[in-house]
Amino acid sequence: MNLLETIDTPIGSYAPDFELPGIDDQVHHLRRYLEKFRAVGVISMCNHCPYVEWYIDRLKNIQAEFAPKGFTLIGMNGSDGNHVTRPSFENMKAFAQRHDLNFPYLWDSTQDVTRSFGAIKTPMAFLIDSNGIVRYKGKIDDHPQDPLSAGEDYLRTAIASLFLGEEIDIPQTEAIGTTLIWRN
Repeated sequence: MNLLETIDTPIGSYAPDFELPGIDDQVHHLRRYLEKFRAVGVISMCNHCPYVEWYIDRLKNIQAEFAPKGFTLIGMNGSDGNHVTRPSFENMKAFAQRHDLNFPYLWDSTQDVTRSFGAIKTPMAFLIDSNGIVRYKGKIDDHPQDPLSAGEDYLRTAIASLFLGEEIDIPQTEAIGTTLIWRN
C-alpha cells in the first residue's frame, strides 16, 4: 500500500476496529465503545488545525447534548508526529486541558486507523451506530467560522436521525478543514 493511500470506509460498511492509546493513559477499543453506547462519533482532529479550533466548542456541545442519550465522541489524532507540529502525547494533553475536552482524545501514531477510516482532513466526522456501521461521514456543519450562523448541522442532524430510527437524509458530505499530514 502506498503510504499516502487511504482506504475509503463507505457509508453502510463496518468501521475499522481500533485499539489506540488515549491521553488518559488508557487503551481505547472501538468495540468496547460500541458495546456501551448507542452511537459513537469519531472525529479526526489535531492540535494545530485552525478548523479544529473553530469547531472544538461545537464538538463539546454535541457531546454534552447527546451523551445522556447514549452517545460519545472520540477525538482521534492521526497527524504525523515527526512533523514540525509535533502532536505528542504531552501536546495533546495540553490541548485537551486548555479546551477542557469532555470526550476521549486518542493518538493514532502509526496513522493506520486514520487511513482505514479514510480521513483526509481535520476535523472530519464519522458517525458509527451500535452495530459498528458507518452511518455518516464528512464535515460537522457548513459554517466553520461562524458557530452562530443558521446553516446545516450535518453531524448533529445525523445523530438525531439515528436516535429517532430515521434515515439520515445527508449521509455524506465533503470534508472541509486542514489536510492531514501524512508520514513520508
